[in-house]
Amino acid sequence: MIDRVYVVDDDDISAFVTSMLLESECLAREVECFLCAEEALHKLLHGPEENWPQVIFLDLNMPVLNGWNFLDAMTAQQQRFLQRVKVFILTSSVDPQEKEMAGQYMLVKGFLRKPLDEVAITYLKHAV
Repeated sequence: MIDRVYVVDDDDISAFVTSMLLESECLAREVECFLCAEEALHKLLHGPEENWPQVIFLDLNMPVLNGWNFLDAMTAQQQRFLQRVKVFILTSSVDPQEKEMAGQYMLVKGFLRKPLDEVAITYLKHAV
């Protein structure tokens, strides 16, 4: 079981459904939802390492700071996070180019479609 998860998604219903599913499937002890990517990034970059999430579910299409900008900010300090934080893109996008782009980030461990389904949950149980 994962100790701490961040769900970064500007859609409150999607964030809620994801967090409830993670908890009901016993994948995470603590799920923190961020409707604003800036808040999640600030907490991650400036918070103590012992409070970092082990997993981040990141939406790509968000206002102000999108998922790509979030990943770029993490990548700038990548060595801090590589052994401690896994990022899974969680998006409604069906664009194969976005999946290919996500694969270029060392921090990204998977590309999942919203909403999470049984196949994704099984994958996550083995990936984390």
